[in-house]
Amino acid sequence: MDRADFEQLVAEALGTIPRRFKKAMKNMAILVEEEPSAALLEEMEVEPPDTLFGLYQGIPLTERGSSYGNVLPDRILIFKGPHEREAEDEDDLVSSIGETLIHEVGHYFGMSEEQIEEIEEKYWRGEDDEDEARNDGGNDGH
Repeated sequence: MDRADFEQLVAEALGTIPRRFKKAMKNMAILVEEEPSAALLEEMEVEPPDTLFGLYQGIPLTERGSSYGNVLPDRILIFKGPHEREAEDEDDLVSSIGETLIHEVGHYFGMSEEQIEEIEEKYWRGEDDEDEARNDGGNDGH
């Protein structure tokens, strides 16, 4: 698959992540790269056969102080090669990209791995914010 087609799938996958995340994301760039570099894999302590599907680069919202501002956008890198190798078909590819986006956006919000996994489970079950709103009478608890 060429890069433009893959980037279109990333855009489709972005449309599948929970609305509350998309609405809250500010100053974020989502970029596609072919593969994680050997240096990045080493830095992240990822050893073959494992790999990275995505990476959040930035300062999580929970770690930003009052002086935070006038900075370049945080970045989410989506690695094309690992996704393509693991996906069974195009639908599986979009789902995999969507899960990666949710995971990396979770890091942007400063969530723990456990919190991110809970959200990913809801994603795979097809639950979204509208389902949650219907289940709790539309009250988001805020």
